[in-house]
Amino acid sequence: MDVHGTVAAGFEPVREAFARNFEALGERGAAVAVYRDGRKVVDLWGGSRDVDGGAPWEPGTAQIVRSATKGVAAAVPLMLWQRGELDLDAPVGAYWPEFKAAGKDRTLVRDLLAHRAGVPVLDRPLTPAEAADPDLGAAAVAGQAPVWRPGTDHGYHAQTYGWLIGELVRRVTGRPIGAWIAEEIAGPAGADLWLGLPERERARVGRVGQTEAPAQPGALRTRPKRAVADAYADPDSLTRRAFAAITPLPDENDPAYRAAALPASNGIATADGLARFYASLIGEPDGGRRLFAPETVRIAREERSAGADRVLVVNTRFGLGHMLHGAASPLLSPASFGHPGRGGPLGFADPESGIAFGYVTNGFRSSVTADPRAQALVRAVRTATTAG
Repeated sequence: MDVHGTVAAGFEPVREAFARNFEALGERGAAVAVYRDGRKVVDLWGGSRDVDGGAPWEPGTAQIVRSATKGVAAAVPLMLWQRGELDLDAPVGAYWPEFKAAGKDRTLVRDLLAHRAGVPVLDRPLTPAEAADPDLGAAAVAGQAPVWRPGTDHGYHAQTYGWLIGELVRRVTGRPIGAWIAEEIAGPAGADLWLGLPERERARVGRVGQTEAPAQPGALRTRPKRAVADAYADPDSLTRRAFAAITPLPDENDPAYRAAALPASNGIATADGLARFYASLIGEPDGGRRLFAPETVRIAREERSAGADRVLVVNTRFGLGHMLHGAASPLLSPASFGHPGRGGPLGFADPESGIAFGYVTNGFRSSVTADPRAQALVRAVRTATTAG
């Protein structure tokens, strides 16, 4: 399989790892981009644009990035804090009075960002059409009783995170979060990423689907821990209910779904767009603008939740919306912050090395936070930065 694109001197291990993902890990179509100190050092793509088709992946091909969207969405409240428009220590109800219902009156803004709000599930899941309506989504989470006292524990808000953050931003700014991202993040950073795909961009987005990695001769078959497997198998568990807050599962190739703005799950980006976004958080990418002040980078990296995650049933670490380096997050170093997408996509920044990383794929796997293809690329970046 031909790999297209370029790598700067010293980053050849990333090209090798990217090619190996196709040869050994069953990659169908993907791209990876890396910036270092604002300069692009890796820009690679290969395979087919569509998971079920033969048209080639092109330099501007974009894909849905699932929960890697959360990392982009989390930047919005942090930028509002940076501008003095949002108090992270204020009750959510100060901006969104309806959210005080059902015992959530003491929930703080930082609780929403750090997955501590206690509302990872909905007693009545929303259909895909209902989920796409920001008013219905906001009303559902505002009326939901928490499953733990807000602020006292953490658990991944797989779907509800989107309505929580989206409505908070709308109440503070008067703008839908998708429009805010387009005008205040993607435009200034020069990043090809969208929350709510414009019709003019439809043609460049590939079809995605579930794929399985090929069996490796002689490799030991790994299985999830019993507690994790049981949680995903139990329809009454917080795990299953959190991921089923939208039921049935949306068709991720449906133009209507892609045109909606769901800040937890349906952002669309090129690999370069995702990497460039993170490059703009920690520096100034070529031709773009820096978005985070140094103090904002500091608080983005500050640990707010750590330990056993009540939803994912593994140990996780979160800052104010971003995952932090740890056993469940395949990031570069303890300084890294970013977010994976279930089954593949990954974006993050590492301010200590100046690295910003973006990986997108059209073939999703069963992994939640640590896809082997993304991990292989991160290890290669680590090798290159250590050697350089």
